[in-house]
Amino acid sequence: MSTLLSDLGADLPLIAAPMAGGPSTPALVTAAARAGGLGFLAGGYKTAQALAGQIHTTRAQDVAFGVNLFAPNPVPISHEAYRRYARAVQVEADRYGLTLPEAPIEDDDHWTDKIDLLTSAPVPWVSFTFGIPDRAVLRALRTAGSTVLQTVTSAEEARLAAESGVDALIVQAAAAGGHSATLTPARPPQPIRLTDLITAVRHAVALPIIATGGITTAADVAATLAAGAEAAMIGTVLLRTHESGASAPHKTALADPAFATTTITRAFTGRPARALRNHFIDQYDPIAPEGYPALHHLTGPLGKAATAAGDTRLINLWAGTGHRHAKAERAVDTYARLADRL
Repeated sequence: MSTLLSDLGADLPLIAAPMAGGPSTPALVTAAARAGGLGFLAGGYKTAQALAGQIHTTRAQDVAFGVNLFAPNPVPISHEAYRRYARAVQVEADRYGLTLPEAPIEDDDHWTDKIDLLTSAPVPWVSFTFGIPDRAVLRALRTAGSTVLQTVTSAEEARLAAESGVDALIVQAAAAGGHSATLTPARPPQPIRLTDLITAVRHAVALPIIATGGITTAADVAATLAAGAEAAMIGTVLLRTHESGASAPHKTALADPAFATTTITRAFTGRPARALRNHFIDQYDPIAPEGYPALHHLTGPLGKAATAAGDTRLINLWAGTGHRHAKAERAVDTYARLADRL
């Protein structure tokens, strides 16, 4: 067990990934810690106030945990390209009587407020996805006492992260569900096996590695650690657990034979993300422009309405390649299954 984990009292090298949009509840993070591992709250898409509430709830359980933020790395979109896509998607929104945003909404996901929160009330670990924060931000968090981790998808990105002064890396393979952490979203990551990606990153930098992407069995965990990662980060395999905040339609779809495959798409958010292939992806991925966070804000109201109606044709059903291994059970039981070869 590495000092990276043992300093926080973790017995198992198994970390619950931050899954923005609802799945990563304080209950799931707490369950991960109680099972002997560690969990991350997902700060993405939340206000600083909402994140502070989740931190307070989790802290009250007296467990160690981390917080993940989306670091600004916008993918701008022209008004013309946005309007063209918005007109196409409006056809689906009409089913629910929705009027989608006419102009692109470009924001930084309450970045400054969240950094202020985490420097004034530090948590043990802070990780970043989408972009590498500037050195001053990283320095402030480390000075406050947090261990800082950067999510990367290649050896090149690992080198950039190491140069910025982070403490450790989260190395994400393309098999991961949800958004790719790539720093260059116009070029989705190559489909490299996680174990090969770990090897490439270890040759590039000397930082500790937590590996993620397609880890859904005890054999996957063992292979990840054997390749040189200090811990395995699991996400999709936890989505159907009782403590997960994933929506009921999402949980059902993960086990539905009608959803046989996953694919990487930018149809929902304008950034590459892996989801169960459905009608929305088939219809709109071929015409979807790059544009984050504008497309996220465009399709958000439609996703909420479709989720409320149980309409899985139109929901972003984020899922990794091993989604069939997600079971409706307690998170502690998922942890026990994945720790079977440790």
